[in-house]
Amino acid sequence: MKIRAAEKCDAAAIAEIWNPVIRATEATFNSVEKSEGELRELIVRKQESGLPVIVACAPEVAGFALCGQFRGGIGYARTMEHTIMVDPSARGRGIGRKLMAVLERNARLRNVHSLIAGVSSANSSGVEFHRSIGYKEIAQLPEVGFKFGNWYDLVLLQKFL
Repeated sequence: MKIRAAEKCDAAAIAEIWNPVIRATEATFNSVEKSEGELRELIVRKQESGLPVIVACAPEVAGFALCGQFRGGIGYARTMEHTIMVDPSARGRGIGRKLMAVLERNARLRNVHSLIAGVSSANSSGVEFHRSIGYKEIAQLPEVGFKFGNWYDLVLLQKFL
């Protein structure tokens, strides 16, 4: 397996991983699918600003991770929030751990102080994954996400780098 910087041509593969999660799960509160064009623009925009978008190839794209500033404003410039997703058919092979290791290494090189994971309370495997790689739960925001006619809590986890 190889972890590398995402390229614009990876947008379709990223969409194939992300959109089923958007469409059918409460793991994300977003209900609008990502287009290939939107993802190509996201890859370019993040990379132009020095932020990573990475993919795991095994040999095809089997997962991706990206990060961005946690909140707007200069005071938050060293705190990032990340997104990570692994194709269901590739789970259990350490791909998520490898993606996060590269994302965290990149963040350290940028003098990022901490990474934040915002995970739906309906995604217990996502919460457990982050705990297993050293993230600590710092807050649970009750009923801030709404999807499929239900309210969900958002679990915030943090790791100091």
